[in-house]
Amino acid sequence: MTRICVAGGTGQVGREVVRLAVAAGHRVAVLSRNMPPPGSAGHDDGADYFRGDVTTGEGLAAALAGADVVIDCLEGQWGKALKNFADGGARLVAAAQEAGVAKAVMLSIVNCDRSSVGYYRSKAAKEEVYERSGLETLVLRATQFHSLLARVFGAGARVRLVPVVKGARFQPIAPAEVAAGLLEAALAAPSNERHCTRTIGGPEIVGMRELARSWQHASGSRGRLVALPLPGGMGQYLRAGLNLAPAERHGTQTFEGWLAMRADSL
Repeated sequence: MTRICVAGGTGQVGREVVRLAVAAGHRVAVLSRNMPPPGSAGHDDGADYFRGDVTTGEGLAAALAGADVVIDCLEGQWGKALKNFADGGARLVAAAQEAGVAKAVMLSIVNCDRSSVGYYRSKAAKEEVYERSGLETLVLRATQFHSLLARVFGAGARVRLVPVVKGARFQPIAPAEVAAGLLEAALAAPSNERHCTRTIGGPEIVGMRELARSWQHASGSRGRLVALPLPGGMGQYLRAGLNLAPAERHGTQTFEGWLAMRADSL
């Protein structure tokens, strides 16, 4: 039985990691700034919860005590969290090393080091922190989640205009499958490589218009599909297909399959 610390264990992927690890019989410590109350959807009774903050170092030692491995599912999408994202990673791996943790696994984004978008650049900077650390580290880069596309389509549908980025294709993957990949990497036998990077992608590459139609069919939305150019760094990233990983189709749940499981909540 392994002691696993899941940093960001109350987020979208982190919750899935916790669920899978507890179900497999591992001891799980969840590090989060926001503690889910017992009995809530975000709380797993089989895990121990620790309030902590990687931007200050508060609570890290307690959450990491006795851990064999740490899985980093933390996010920093805007504001102070985005600005301090890489520094927070450095604080986490330093605390892990101090606690005697042998290995750290980090969730990242496919080709984040080839994007000029601030959020993606922060992921790449944090990857460098992990590579320079004294721990055995692994970065798992994922393609975009099914839920991201559903949020984009849902936001547009509220004004009856469903956005479709011209020429964009996606290889979406289920967060639960990414969580399984993170847990597998965390539990793998020690490697001869001190640091490595892997990529996990969804099972199919589909144009955004087709994905939007699938979402409309599942949700019953009647909004009009509107093709839009996307300027700036994100547009360049998508047009170059850097959000895709054609050779890394590890997921099995398609966007349509994921939607079918959530038809009542779309």
